[in-house]
This record gives sequence, C-alpha cells and structure tokens, in this order.
Amino acid sequence: MKIGIIGLGRMGANIARRLMDADHECVVFDASAEAVSTLSDEGAQGVGSLDELIDALPAPRVIWLMLPAGDITEQTVETLRGKLGSDDTLIDGGNANFKDDVRRAEKLAEQGIHYVDVGVSGGVWGRERGYCLMIGGEQPVVEKLDPIFETLAPGKGDIDKTPSRATRDPRVEQGYMYCGPNGSGHFVKMVHNGIEYGMMQAFAEGFDILKNRNKEELPENMRYDIELADVAELWRRGSVISSWLLDLTSIALAEDNDLEGYSGKVNDSGEGRWTIEAAIEEAVPANVLSAALFTRFRSRSDNTYGEKLLSAMRKQFGGHVETPPDPKK
Repeated sequence: MKIGIIGLGRMGANIARRLMDADHECVVFDASAEAVSTLSDEGAQGVGSLDELIDALPAPRVIWLMLPAGDITEQTVETLRGKLGSDDTLIDGGNANFKDDVRRAEKLAEQGIHYVDVGVSGGVWGRERGYCLMIGGEQPVVEKLDPIFETLAPGKGDIDKTPSRATRDPRVEQGYMYCGPNGSGHFVKMVHNGIEYGMMQAFAEGFDILKNRNKEELPENMRYDIELADVAELWRRGSVISSWLLDLTSIALAEDNDLEGYSGKVNDSGEGRWTIEAAIEEAVPANVLSAALFTRFRSRSDNTYGEKLLSAMRKQFGGHVETPPDPKK
C-alpha cells in the first residue's frame, strides 16, 4: 500500500522504516527537513508540505499521523480536514485522548473522511520487534487497512507466546486488535499505559528496597550489599515477574548500576492522568495506578534511586530523556 506519514520522531520514522522494509510505499513529511531528508535517503518519498503529501497519494488516501498529543495534532487534523476528500482515511497513531478521537471522528465524518485511532506500543524497539496495535474506528475501514497493521505488528511467528485461549480474532495472536468504534483503540492504549506506570513503580520500589539494605543504621548482620544488575538479570530467567520491562531494567542497570546519569525527575505524558480520570468517571478504584502517577509528581521535587530507575526504564523503551542531574548538587 501507499501511505502518507506525518511526524518522523522516534516512533514515526521507525514506523515508516518497518513499512518500507515490507515494500509499502511511504510519503513522509515532518517540520524537520533533516528528518524528511533522512527517510528520503532510505527510500521514502519526502515532501515539504501537507499539500505536497496529499498530491503524492492516490485517492482514496491513507495518512498516518504520529505527532504529540495536544495542539499540534489538533491543528494538523483541522488542516487536513479542509484538504482531504470523501473516503480518505486519517489514522492517528499518537497517544491522543480517546474523547478527542470521538469528537474528531464525528467532525471528519461530516465530510466523508474516515478516522481511525491506533494505540501503538513498542517504543524505539518497534522497527525490530514490531508494534502492539490497539485499533478503533469503523470496522470495514479498519479491515481495508489490514495490510498496514499486519506489517507493523510483531506477527504470530515473531511472538514466543502460546495462546492462553482460543481468541475470537486470530489477529490478536499476531499482535494487533480491532477494539471497537472510534476512541476504543486509544482507550485501551490509555489503560495499557496506566498499568505500565504501576508496573514500573513496583520495579522501582523493589529495587530501591534492595539498594538501601546496606545502610549503616541497620544491624550489621542484616546488611546486604546486593549486586542489583545481577538480580535483574537473574529474575529474567524463569521468574514469575519476568517481562520486557524487567529486560529493560536489566539493560539500564548493566549500563549504569548506580544510575548516576539520571536525576530521578520523572515526567508523565498524559495517559496515566487520563486513566485515573476514567476510573473516577466509572467509580472504579485504582489505588496502584493513582499512587504511581502521584509518585511521578513528587519525583520532580525529591528523588530516590527508584525514581532514577523509572527514568532509566523510560529511556530504554521509549527513548525518553529526563532532565540530567545537576552536578552542583
């Protein structure tokens, strides 16, 4: 298929590369001319404006947005709404609020433009490992886009998992899922990221406890100087808590066991907040997820080893770079 991609950051550029690796044609645009030039050198058709991108695509067009949630996505959707034609499809693969998806889909539908929201998990490793995709929109439209989603997803043969049950949709075993109408894809991804906060916090707190077992105020015969990088590596091998997050934790500790390259100030990109808002709307208790989010808020004024590990994990899976420590402090 031929597809336009707008936004060539850490995720967008690798999405284009994975598609091109499977012989899809990509027309790419970004505010950074350098990013466009880099992808052009790798085989994409680079363009210098949204108008050029639209002109380069055959009707009905398919355009994938990979932009930060908020104003930049809103403005781009509005601009495209005035330029796209009936039966064109706009895919938002960023971390949008699912309520924005519902509103945008209704507005675009007035002009016959289809809207698909795709929650994408895979971070900077996605080109190699594939992306877990959570998809919302009109089902017939989504099914027409299946070649794109099948390419981006890990694929059944690439996932070392035995199915726990017979699923209604065999695509789930390949790493992508049609979740329902507009907004449902990003809703599932939002909750995914809320859970991610909680899992990361659990690892961070556990390793903080291990780290502090050698304090002088503890009884001498109960102090342990434990090699944390080795513990992380050990737990990857047969432990019930083994996971990709633990793999990334092990990589981070192997690189910097004392995490001296991290300040411990941990940002949040919105999905954790939205998950808690949804929990409040539904009157569902979310004790762990709320505590994990609030800990990130607190980390911006006082930092622990555990919070440095949170920063390290974010860098490993998503390329997120936190504020470096101040050498004067």
